[in-house]
Amino acid sequence: MVFSFGPALGLSLAPFIKPQSGLYRALRPVANAYANLTGHRAHGLKYDDILVVEREDVQKAIERLPAREAYDRAFRIRVAFQQSVLHKPLPKNQWTKPEDDVRYLTPIIEEVAKEQAERAEWDSLAVERKR
Repeated sequence: MVFSFGPALGLSLAPFIKPQSGLYRALRPVANAYANLTGHRAHGLKYDDILVVEREDVQKAIERLPAREAYDRAFRIRVAFQQSVLHKPLPKNQWTKPEDDVRYLTPIIEEVAKEQAERAEWDSLAVERKR
């Protein structure tokens, strides 16, 4: 069994499950049910909107978002905050649909994590003087 440990996002079985179409089709409804139970879709949020923003790699990834995506993200978060204050979810027709709940920030976070790992590797090199 292959586990993927992304430095930014933790343990993931996705690389093992996605190539196996039968297993993927069987687990897809469970994954959608879990995503609906988390409640972020009922407030109009995408999964990447609820990542911990205090992490340095997430902050850098947010800074790298295109202007339109950053605006959309801020709007979704403001709408969700307003609905949270009112203690009610959005109307069902305004919920985030599973096909719209795509990972827009995760690839950028992984890129930032790779850059940080490469920078740490280069910073730890020891230079030896030839004699």
